[in-house]
Amino acid sequence: MDGRLAGLVAGLAGLFAAASCGDAGSRPPTTLSSDPDTTPTSDPTTTTRSTAARGTCRNGTVWHYPCDGVDLIARLEAREFGAESPVSDLWGWTDPVTGTEWALVGHASGTAFVSLRTPAQPVYTGVLPMTAGANASGWRDIKVHRDHAFIVADAAGPHGMQVFDLTRLRQVRDPPVTFSESARYDNVASVHNLAINEETGFAYATGSNDGGETCGGALHMIDIRNPLDPRFAGCFEDRSTGFARTGYTHDAMCVIYRGPDHEHRGKEVCFGSNENALSVADVSDKGAPVAISAARYPDSWYAHQAWLDGAHEYLYMNDELDEFAIFGQTRTIVWDVMDLDDPVVAGQFMGSTPATDHNLFVRGDLVYQSNYTAGLRILDITDREHPREVAFFDVEPGDDEPRFGGSWSNYPFFDSGVIAVTSMDGGLFVLRHSGPVRRSGT
Repeated sequence: MDGRLAGLVAGLAGLFAAASCGDAGSRPPTTLSSDPDTTPTSDPTTTTRSTAARGTCRNGTVWHYPCDGVDLIARLEAREFGAESPVSDLWGWTDPVTGTEWALVGHASGTAFVSLRTPAQPVYTGVLPMTAGANASGWRDIKVHRDHAFIVADAAGPHGMQVFDLTRLRQVRDPPVTFSESARYDNVASVHNLAINEETGFAYATGSNDGGETCGGALHMIDIRNPLDPRFAGCFEDRSTGFARTGYTHDAMCVIYRGPDHEHRGKEVCFGSNENALSVADVSDKGAPVAISAARYPDSWYAHQAWLDGAHEYLYMNDELDEFAIFGQTRTIVWDVMDLDDPVVAGQFMGSTPATDHNLFVRGDLVYQSNYTAGLRILDITDREHPREVAFFDVEPGDDEPRFGGSWSNYPFFDSGVIAVTSMDGGLFVLRHSGPVRRSGT
């Protein structure tokens, strides 16, 4: 590892190790059979929990939360959904039978399932505990394919990838309950992150370590077309990238490429955030994946995560450590990826606060950023190379200095327009963007 990163990364590991020792605050859940009847029944959300705060953002606040153009629909404190600190990543699922939207929320000791059927009254419906024998972890990541959740954890020992049949949530009558996993894939142990291409049915574990086939921490490819029988499909690593020259991939987005580069159109392409570079790879043939390109950008410290626009022309990347090192503002790198063999930096957006940026996602002409201490920030990218901040909601009021606390992630893809946002200490926020209000940043 680059020596300039050692202190920061060691501090990050210590922070999460300490945070993983918290206590769950809710009553012990009851237990649901691990062999469920998945016949559709009435939705389980007949029991609701009152929330501490909700309201319209007016004059820069709602309750005590700084905001602009984002309303608070509901909040569940971590203790209200049995979460052990820190609350980390989340994903979403919409039940195709009942239409209920669900927030799948990771925390130190498991994954909580929260019904958003009535967004103003979210219901903690159950929990899938971490794998037996694994360690509590400050890093837990969840993705969804074919009505199944796939869950990994980093620094967790023999955790593997848990698989959970989400249709089991329809059966719950007396929430919350404790679930057992529906299946588990153990050809990896600890995994930092997970990308899924739902179009092809392949998962890509990144940052794998602590046992199994780690693929150097790069792309560990898993066939999940049969969700309950995951199969190892191969490795890809571009050894010209990553601090240790193993091709270590921190996070990835994998798609069937439909952008303007005719040479690669129709191929399955992964865009990897590889610590010191953007990696672009053709993974169509899992037995013989091919590096297309590796590109670097000025003043890089830690290429953390990135997301494509809908046309596969631009990619928006966050660097998790540059705010600590050289910048007094949150920086988002804008990549022109119209030529996959030669991605180029088209520009950068400098945010309105100095906060560290974490996960971001693109939906239409908006980028939804979880920028740790500055909370959720929403950027307008109608002009793709010149993003502008148009709204925000700070989930943990206080300073917006660069540090590891506040909003870990968000999920902006629900058809209802609801945005689920995690706060490492504050739990789960249910928000709604009320429209462009402000225009700031450069």
